[in-house]
Amino acid sequence: MAAEGEYESILCVKPDINVYRIPPRATNRGYRAADWKLDVPDWSGRMRITAKGKVAYIKLEDKVSGELFAQAPVTEYPGIAVETVSDSSRYFVLRIQDDNGRSAFIGVGFGDRGDSFDFNVSLQDHFKWVKQENEISKNPQGAASGPKLDLGFKEGQTITLNIGQGKKRDKPRSQGAGGSGLLPPPPKGKMAPPPSSTFSNHNTVPQTGGPEIGCLLDLDSSNSNTVVQSSNLSTALWGDFSTPASSLPPTSRQQHTLNWGQF
Repeated sequence: MAAEGEYESILCVKPDINVYRIPPRATNRGYRAADWKLDVPDWSGRMRITAKGKVAYIKLEDKVSGELFAQAPVTEYPGIAVETVSDSSRYFVLRIQDDNGRSAFIGVGFGDRGDSFDFNVSLQDHFKWVKQENEISKNPQGAASGPKLDLGFKEGQTITLNIGQGKKRDKPRSQGAGGSGLLPPPPKGKMAPPPSSTFSNHNTVPQTGGPEIGCLLDLDSSNSNTVVQSSNLSTALWGDFSTPASSLPPTSRQQHTLNWGQF
């Protein structure tokens, strides 16, 4: 039984439970719920499963007042204190005991299969814990009985520690101009000077000038970079050339010949 001074824990509570008087078992094949008067239960209330130490208690109590109707101490499961029936999973046979040690067998049943499942699982979990506690008490040292791992140094064995040498050293960066550590700016590209105002591309025809400049452009119109000089200089060079020699006086013809020779 439970030792004095141990606390009581609640394993499971089910609000609806039916209790039946069952006939004595005639054979060893087990109990059958079909032999009970399932339509007329002898008592109805709630079930509360508690544990005190290694012993579980199935308590049948009144729904309103909580008065104890009967209780079944369970020391092992499955066992004689709780038995299942052969024809249903919702009905069980409990062995109840009073304070004087007298015992009797009654039938209990749940209206829902989920409640019967919870009833089974709560008892299985408790006695699984009891089994583990018994194994620990039989072998208190546990893993100490197994092979031990020897982590000690053998005779003559030494170990070397490198303290403060495991840090990574940063590689020195190449210093740029001025020692700032930054990369120098890229070299500036050489820009071409702006075109002279005396040159014009793509056969640009100036708006100023006389008809002599138009004749000059007609002579070499295929050149895309024609050098165009000022209107005064063009008139001075080409004015005599554009005038027919026959219309000039003899002195003019000689001057015109000299101008052409200079050209």
